[in-house]
Amino acid sequence: MRLKLPPKVKYILDILHAHGFEAYAVGGCVRDYILARQPDDWDITTSARPEEVKACFRRTVDTGIKHGTVTVMLDDTGFEVTTYRVDGEYTDGRHPDSVTYTSLLSEDLRRRDFTINAMAYNEEDGLVDLFGGMDDLQKKVIRCVGDPNERFDEDALRILRAVRFSAQLDFSIENETALAVSSHVKMLSHVSAERIQVELVKLITSKHPEAFRTLYTLGITKMILPEFDICMETPQNTAHHCYNVGEHIIHAMCECPDSKVLRLTMLLHDIGKPCVRWTDSLGRDHFKGHAFVSADMADGILRRLRFDNDTRRRVTTLIRWHDLRPAPVDGQVRRAMYTVGPDLFEDYLSVQWADNMAKSLYQRERKLQRIRDVYEVYKGIMERGDCLSLKTLAIGGRDLVALGVRGPEIGNILEASLLAVLENPSLNDRDILLVFARWWKEHDVRLM
Repeated sequence: MRLKLPPKVKYILDILHAHGFEAYAVGGCVRDYILARQPDDWDITTSARPEEVKACFRRTVDTGIKHGTVTVMLDDTGFEVTTYRVDGEYTDGRHPDSVTYTSLLSEDLRRRDFTINAMAYNEEDGLVDLFGGMDDLQKKVIRCVGDPNERFDEDALRILRAVRFSAQLDFSIENETALAVSSHVKMLSHVSAERIQVELVKLITSKHPEAFRTLYTLGITKMILPEFDICMETPQNTAHHCYNVGEHIIHAMCECPDSKVLRLTMLLHDIGKPCVRWTDSLGRDHFKGHAFVSADMADGILRRLRFDNDTRRRVTTLIRWHDLRPAPVDGQVRRAMYTVGPDLFEDYLSVQWADNMAKSLYQRERKLQRIRDVYEVYKGIMERGDCLSLKTLAIGGRDLVALGVRGPEIGNILEASLLAVLENPSLNDRDILLVFARWWKEHDVRLM
């Protein structure tokens, strides 16, 4: 098998070969190229020691010198070049206590996680596949290199990586590897929240977010998202639903675009339902207030997994208002846009669409038509440039101060003015709103 290496990768290999060293493209880039997928980056492994690599190239960065990795810079692109190595013990279940350089490519490949990631290539030797990676690619199987128990003992993050690769590649997990995953899930307590977050996002934004179900069946969610396990045990006895809460969540993720914010929203949008479920005398389940409870729980989960503030804000806002159902008329849609935020409104409609597509067929078409109609009203509002926030209101705080308004009343009058303008955009006129403000001040009105 011959692969067409990128020119810069070929250049690095050629330079190392010219200096008498072995060198290969290795790992995920080889796997992805064979699968006709665009590699995210190209990693190189070599018999050269880090100091020898640095001597071969004009610009290098010591990105992981402790573990034998030097980044070679060609123009503005960096390529990680790592010396063949054998890892020492992993007493923390995350990083080797030490690494030992080796002159054997086979020893370097032996330490890697999965067979499909343990292949190397250069133009002189062709594909080096010592552990059946090509066979597993053809069978569409995720299999550990050697003993899976040893691989997971070395790095518990591989537990999540196994499921993530199965989602991204639409592969199954080989039986012994899956059994080892289940028996090692408690080791995830040694993995940082940041590393778990990265793998979780890659999994749910893949083309197969339904692979999240594998996290549950293998016992992984019990460690990283125990709230979901309760959802899988919570029925929804109502005409509007055909799945339990957990299965509804999984189906909803499959029905929305693959953005991080939207998939996280669908993953957590009903996470609070088990907390508020009650069953009436006819056996029907109710989940009153679940959107607000879910938003609060989601914020805690996202904090626990170290998500950034903007992602938390977007996801929790979408969850909090995912059950808000304005009629497709200008005033109601403008108020909904103000509540949700104009920047999130299209995402909000995508959330509602996915939510309904993951429910039963009961009244589905009516629900979807309302969303379509709301979207058409929304487009008209955006095209007209209707006022939707205090920023575009015709009066501001300085105008009210000039009228003698002080303290909290400034905010009260501006909010009341905006609510009036959301209902009737023609009122967004400075003179009209100043008359309104004077009347408000004189009558000392209080917002309820």
